[in-house]
Amino acid sequence: MRIVNSESPSSMAESVPPDAVGRRVACDGERGTVRYVGAVPPTAGLWLGVEWDNPERGKHDGCHEGTRYFTCRHPTSGSFVRTKKVSFGVDVLTAMRQRYESEPEQVTGEELTISSKTVERVGFEAISEKQRLENCREVSLAGCGVCSPGLDDEILQTSPNIVILNLAQSLLCSWEDVACIARQLTKLRELQLGQNRLRPPADPASLKPAFANLKVLDLSGSALSWPELLECAPMWHALEELYAFDNSITELQRPIGVLQSLTVLDLSNNPLADGSEILKIAELPRLEKLNLSNTGLSTLQFPDVDPGLKTAMFPALKTLVLKGNNISEWWVVNELDKLASLRQLSIGRNPVLSGERNRETARQILIARLGQLHVLDSMEIVPEERKGAELDYCKMFGEKWLESGGHRDPAMDRPSAEFTTLHPRYQTLIQKYGAPEEGELKKQKPFALKNQLLTVTFMCPDQADRKPIQKKIPDTMTVQKVKGLLFRLLKVQGSELKLTYTSSKMEGKEIEIDNDLKPLQFYSVEDGDLVLVRWS
Repeated sequence: MRIVNSESPSSMAESVPPDAVGRRVACDGERGTVRYVGAVPPTAGLWLGVEWDNPERGKHDGCHEGTRYFTCRHPTSGSFVRTKKVSFGVDVLTAMRQRYESEPEQVTGEELTISSKTVERVGFEAISEKQRLENCREVSLAGCGVCSPGLDDEILQTSPNIVILNLAQSLLCSWEDVACIARQLTKLRELQLGQNRLRPPADPASLKPAFANLKVLDLSGSALSWPELLECAPMWHALEELYAFDNSITELQRPIGVLQSLTVLDLSNNPLADGSEILKIAELPRLEKLNLSNTGLSTLQFPDVDPGLKTAMFPALKTLVLKGNNISEWWVVNELDKLASLRQLSIGRNPVLSGERNRETARQILIARLGQLHVLDSMEIVPEERKGAELDYCKMFGEKWLESGGHRDPAMDRPSAEFTTLHPRYQTLIQKYGAPEEGELKKQKPFALKNQLLTVTFMCPDQADRKPIQKKIPDTMTVQKVKGLLFRLLKVQGSELKLTYTSSKMEGKEIEIDNDLKPLQFYSVEDGDLVLVRWS
């Protein structure tokens, strides 16, 4: 294969920046990085070889008709474009002025708005552009093609009061340029750099003063690995919140001497998968919120202590987000109870929950297994709910507890190690509430048709003129068939039915019936329950 190097832009007839290779460009709403400048025989004229951020935008990997012009990460992220079709971007102040000119009507009343942000107005009826720029505190230049800081100290002299700056989807190509912008903004607290492709700095420590007051940094969707992120981390010595979701993070490393002030870390939508990788960041001393949703995790284990004890890992962690993962075993939930500071958990869309009869049962088991939790899946756990969940848990597993050696007489109570490993909080709960009585133990009902027929009352709370309808139906009937029955009874064909039910066992609660393929027994609908029917 023949390999061709980029030509010097100065030797070409068309106007191209002398440092074009490595620069960022925009074309037809897509952004990419220039990897080659020169001829592509047999065609005439100058071409730019671009590696696109979106791999579906390109046609090849930099190899064209047997000749290698440049290389790409993805086999279809490269293509050639003419120089006249791309934009190399503008400096920060040019982008700000363009944004002002395109949105002049936003300067009204006593407030000044830039993009979707509202900032304080200085109080003049007719305010000059210079004064507007000087008093901007929150500025969004996302997608505005910012490629450089501009002239020396131009930002400092014109817009020194910016506190929050959004440079997402820009054409910046280096951390040195970002630092040059930040150095002029001594009040900068939050910087959004999502969906950029920035070269790692040659000397990160030398850029540290530029980010002296930076507390919040968004690097989402920037194709970063964890080692690349740690390479940059010496610049952000005061950083408290780091958003690194939608990147290329597959493994972690211990952040030694960096990121020690983090309180929030978002690693969602990264293909981590291996739960042992998470332990590499377990010593971050101030981390209070960790988002690991949609990372493919199936396990998470803290091996420094036995079940029922508290781990020294993640000492400050209060909020953990695990939504959309592959957790399928309850022992993983038990491990979460080892986290000494955990108060909020989001764990929806995991297989372990779908294995239970309904969402309400799954929620009860989660609450009972996690004794310190205050909020579960964005819903507060009130004392009454916790008590009910823990009592039901004791009854649910009481029979297995007795079979394993548990006994209502404390002197004879010796459950097996296997049982206490599977249910670390069970002994604590029976000490709290007392052991369940024989009649309270939840046993499987024998299979018989008389146990399956339910007398259910259907009521339309939004339709006062409709009388309740009482029907006997099998609890094996699917929700889809129940809706079909209701369509006929209520004569509301073409409407979308929404079903909930209430039970005397859970007064004041409406439980949603939302899966057409599940039978009524999946939702624990019982004889005498009231099904509420709404439609739109």
